[in-house]
Parts: sequence; C-alpha cells; structure tokens
Amino acid sequence: MSKNTTEDDSQPNDDREVGDFDDDLYERDAREVHDALLDRIGEGSPQPRLSATRRAVEMLGDPQKAYPVIHITGTNGKTSTSRMVESLLRSHDLRTGMLTSPHLERINERIVIDGLPISNQALVDNWRDIEPFLALADAELAKTGESPLSFFEALTVLAFAAFADAPVDVAVLEVGMGGEWDSTNVADGQVAVFAPIALDHTKRLGGTLREIAQTKAGIIKDDAAVVSAAQDAEATAELQRAASSHGANLAMEGNEFALVSTTVAVGGQVITVKGLAGTYADLFLPLFGDHQAHNAALAIAAVESFIGGASQALSQDIVAEGLATVTSPGRLQVVGIEPTVLVDAAHNPHGAAALAAALPAYFTFDHIVAVIGVLEDKDAEGIIRALNGVVNEFVVTQSSSDRSVDADDLASLVVAIAGGDRVLVEPSLEAAMESARDTASRTDKGAVLVAGSITLVGDVMTMAVDQGWKS
Repeated sequence: MSKNTTEDDSQPNDDREVGDFDDDLYERDAREVHDALLDRIGEGSPQPRLSATRRAVEMLGDPQKAYPVIHITGTNGKTSTSRMVESLLRSHDLRTGMLTSPHLERINERIVIDGLPISNQALVDNWRDIEPFLALADAELAKTGESPLSFFEALTVLAFAAFADAPVDVAVLEVGMGGEWDSTNVADGQVAVFAPIALDHTKRLGGTLREIAQTKAGIIKDDAAVVSAAQDAEATAELQRAASSHGANLAMEGNEFALVSTTVAVGGQVITVKGLAGTYADLFLPLFGDHQAHNAALAIAAVESFIGGASQALSQDIVAEGLATVTSPGRLQVVGIEPTVLVDAAHNPHGAAALAAALPAYFTFDHIVAVIGVLEDKDAEGIIRALNGVVNEFVVTQSSSDRSVDADDLASLVVAIAGGDRVLVEPSLEAAMESARDTASRTDKGAVLVAGSITLVGDVMTMAVDQGWKS
C-alpha cells in the first residue's frame, strides 16, 4: 500500500473521467468514426510530413488558428504535463481543448474539451463535417503519388475542428511523435514546452539525443515562449540553438524555475515550486513519483508564460486548485485492491527508471510481481534492467496490440536479466493477471505492477473494471 494511505484509489474521484459518456445513442456512430480512422495508415508508421495535414486544415479554413496554442513535446511525461497545464488553465476559468495520445481505453480520451473527453455526439458531428475535406485531401495526395492522410493526421484535423466548434479559449497539444514533422505542428504554439528528452523511437527520430532534440525543437515558432524540463547537455544545446534562431526566450528547469521540494503525502505528494514569476508553496499533487513533481513545475512555468508572459505570478489558490484536481490515468495508478494492482505507462528505459525510483519512495510493498509486455519497437532490455532491482517476480505476457513482442521471445530476454527462477510466461493477459494477483496475495503487502506498454496498461484497466477488482 502507499505510505500513510489506505488501499484505495490513488487518484481523486472524478465522475467526469474517461468512461462516462452521456450520449449512448451515438455509441455506434462513434465506433464507426474510430473504425474509419483505423482504416488509415496506423500510428506505428507516422508520416514525416506536414503538407498533407496543412492542406486538409486549409480546406477547413485553418481551425487551428481560431485559438492560442500551448504545444508540448518530449520523450516522457508529456501527457501528464499536458494534463497539468490543461487543469491549471481551466482553474483560471479558461475553456480548454486538449489533444493527447495514445488513448488507454477509448478514442474519446484523446480529444478533451473543458476537462471532459469529447462526447460521442461531438465526435461524430465533427467527423461528418470534416470527412468530405479529408476525402478531397486524400484525392490530391493520390494524384501526386503520396499516401492518404494517416490515422494521426486525420485525428489531428478532427481535434482542431472540434476545438474550433466548441469553441475553446486555448488548446493544449501533445505531439504524437518528434515535433518538426508531427501533424500537430501545423499549429503555431505561443508556448513550446519540452518534457524530458531521452532515447525512444530511434529508428524515426535518430539514434542520439542531439538528433532527437533537434527534431523535437521543430515545434518552436518565431517569438514563442519556450520552457523546458532539465535536459542532457546535448538536448539543451539543441533547444538553445532553436530558440535563438526563432527569437524565442528559453527558460530551463534548474535555472529560471525549479522544483524546490516534494514530500510524500496521503494520496500523492506536497510540492513547492519556484516558478518564472512567483513561488508556490505547499501544493498538493495527487500523483505519485518525483518525476510528476518535476512535471508540475514545468506545467506551472508553461502557464506562467501563457498568462502574463512570465512576468506576473499566478494566484496561489488557483494554482493549488489546478494541481489538486489533476489526474493522469495509467501513470502509477491503483486499479485494484486485495491485492493492490498498479498500472504505469512506462514503455522506455527512461520512464521505467522513473517508475523504479518512485516505487520504494511512495509505497511500502514487500513483494512486487511485475506483469510485463513490450511492443516490438521498444528497448525491452532497457525496460527490464531498470525494473529488475525493485521487482521480485516477472510474469511475461503480451497485449492486444499486433505490435506486441511474442511472450516467449520476451521471456528469454527477461530470464537472461532476472534469472529463470523469477520469471513466469503467460501469453494470455487474463491468465497472467490471475497468476500475478494470486502470487501477490500471499503476503500482506504484496502488489502487482503492470508496465512496459501503454496498450498493455489500457487492456488491464479495462479488465480491472470488468472484473471489479476494486469492488
């Protein structure tokens, strides 16, 4: 269980969260929208181009120009940071739009309006509005021998249109992959935000931190405000170069703003942040892990930059409200009790290292059984090595994704790292969870940890609800 807590949900209760949709009459139509998107080129093969998305939004009258934008990239923490920025903006009585990816359980999660996943009706109505224009763009692309708009390109256009239709006062956009050629980059961010940059998607973004940072720095626009988490020297140099070339001001964590302190508390932590324009003390953050405290500092700096140009402190009470009500599903989230089942979306070595550091700092488990599944383009060895020191046993499985590494193949790697006596192979996720929960139940403070793949986490979150692990 978490330190100084009881074994209940680590996230604040919020009946507006994902899964509560008010328009079941549109459920079938919403699924048809999802199917139509899935018929396009998948997210595993992003198109390194902006021209296709730019042409589609031009046909729609450039909806992405109807509101200011805060644009967020990075390798780890960008979804949590996006959600914190959005919550802080909403606490300022701004109507917000937010695009994040991927989703855990349903596609509605990706497009958030005023703190709520887009309703099925709004999803369907906006899709019907843009579908003819997507078809025109596809036809133009075909004439030049290019592939049609991909899943993510079409989804981005859908989000831009939905935000304009709402309408929103400000949009928070999380980059899908990279930055420079990511389809979200057809929007001009008034604030560019950089979460920690690490090695991931190396086949597409480059094999060094410098190359990856260079691609991500492509979201910086002329005269924008730029805020960044603490970075490796190579990444910092690229961000400085890009900011300078665009006449943008770069504020770095550890220099212009900083996390002053964090203390473990019931249901999360209490943090103090020195921002760009003010200091915000004793803020409750209902998320676990020091990395989330750093994400919160980054989010505060981003909102300071957007509201008042980093020259005016935000209201302490408003910041406190914004952080206290934030959620980040799938990030060190308790989805089951008796035994405790934690899910975490760590899917690269950097994320797994942050998870490994958080477990002993925020929880008092005496036996952790990790259920692991990894996608084929990820550094599975790095993930397992990062978790090996804090996990007692591994149950190796695979998610519903067709990109999942075969459980037997992954198990061979885990055995080489952890030893055969600590590894069980269960290709069926349901069987893997049953075995892990049974093993964890044998001690008073046993727990199950699910990590390695966002799709695996999403599958387990759905399973937890269906099987009533918290009832």
